[in-house]
Amino acid sequence: MSQTKRNYKATFIIDNRGKEDSVETLIEGVKKEIAAVHGEVTAVENIGRRDFVRVTDDKFPAGVYVQVNFSAPASAPAQLHERLRLNDTIYRALVQNA
Repeated sequence: MSQTKRNYKATFIIDNRGKEDSVETLIEGVKKEIAAVHGEVTAVENIGRRDFVRVTDDKFPAGVYVQVNFSAPASAPAQLHERLRLNDTIYRALVQNA
């Protein structure tokens, strides 16, 4: 039985402080996390580095924003949030229905 896939639009804030990897490498890691929850990435847009409106950490006043469109089963957003919670390169993640 195949599950019905839904379309999602996710915005990630990447924390690359102290990382030797490029932003593109970190984006590939996010794509692998989406694939791990049976998602299929359709589009990736690197929005770039933006300052935060409300700074919660003085040592981290800005982050790299990435927007990813993907299709996945209905259970994927919750599973993705759980996987990314353990990932220290993702500062924030927002997944919305597209």
